Amino acid sequence: MKKKELAHIRKQFKLDHDMLEIFDILNVYIMKETNELYHYERQPFALVEREKQELYMVNFRKLLTGELGQKMFELKFQEEAEEPTRVLLHQGLVTGNPEEWQDLMLLLVEKMLADTKYERDTVVTFVRGQYFKPTKVRNEEAEESEKDEMFSNPFILCSVNSTEHQKKTLMFDYVEREFKYNVFVDPVIKLNTPEQGFFYPSVTDNYSDVNRILYCAGKANDPNLHFIDQVLNAEKTVTAIEERAIFEDIVKEVAGDQLDAATIAHVYEEIHRVIESNEEEEPPKLDYKDVERMLTVSGVENVTPEKVEQAFYNVVDDKSYEIKASSVIPKFTSKSIKIETKIATISVSPQDLKYVRQVNYQGKRCILIEVDEDAVIEGFTLNTETLF
Repeated sequence: MKKKELAHIRKQFKLDHDMLEIFDILNVYIMKETNELYHYERQPFALVEREKQELYMVNFRKLLTGELGQKMFELKFQEEAEEPTRVLLHQGLVTGNPEEWQDLMLLLVEKMLADTKYERDTVVTFVRGQYFKPTKVRNEEAEESEKDEMFSNPFILCSVNSTEHQKKTLMFDYVEREFKYNVFVDPVIKLNTPEQGFFYPSVTDNYSDVNRILYCAGKANDPNLHFIDQVLNAEKTVTAIEERAIFEDIVKEVAGDQLDAATIAHVYEEIHRVIESNEEEEPPKLDYKDVERMLTVSGVENVTPEKVEQAFYNVVDDKSYEIKASSVIPKFTSKSIKIETKIATISVSPQDLKYVRQVNYQGKRCILIEVDEDAVIEGFTLNTETLF
């Protein structure tokens, strides 16, 4: 799945959108005390009150919001899974019978309940529908509309949301003209903060890919590996943070633990250049040859393809492993790098890291930052001292 394909899907989840049609919605309530299915309810989405429809749409957009590889993960299904979820979902996708679809989704809920203890009452929401996408870009000079030829993509979306009890409140009754103590006993479903979910099937070049599923985590770089493995029966994923750690370990294997800031900055600039010059729709990836070239042009000594290849093998046990370039580099133009010291935390962008150095001054380690303007602290301009 590409970034723009995910963005297209997310934009469809609005009321009265003519490129989206939702057929049915199924809500399942799970009690934390018994960890059992307490209640479920299915109905045509068109019959849901409009105010509820809007709340659901907000929930679905929230679920589908996030960066691929950080909060959204496109996963392959396991080949050897017993009673695979892939078969269950595919049956639910192609059936035209709402009751059969409901029964299949309830089987999936049973898998969610196995070996899992929910800390709060939880609501699992399923919807089935289809969205449309033009097969070609609209020609302004042509008489045909872009909607004359469309891709139709059936889907199943699942959102898992926890609940919370409202706080005790003091209220004023206008009719009785008195203050009242009120306790709301009904739990509130947290639709604005989905815990996790999925969108099936994934999409490749505008076509549904039934062999892949889009898993949506509640927080960036925090996928539920048990849910992925045991519920979805999908292959485990590597987060952006984990890929960055892999890259760092590979560089340390080749160049050692200590590098100056200029070298690190040069490496980041090379990675940024690869990302910016990429003309393919697929995000660029780095193999051992790419890493060898980047380290060499960045000034790291004694770098060879064989040395980097061995580092890949030592770290990930796979010489042909490819690292997603966007996972390795912090946000290039924002102050995404934190330099932690006992007395201060310095924030700097990767493109400005070249202006930072660690130096030895009078036997003490110091951070030296090159600036073009006077530094101002609490309205006072600092004097410029000549140290060397």
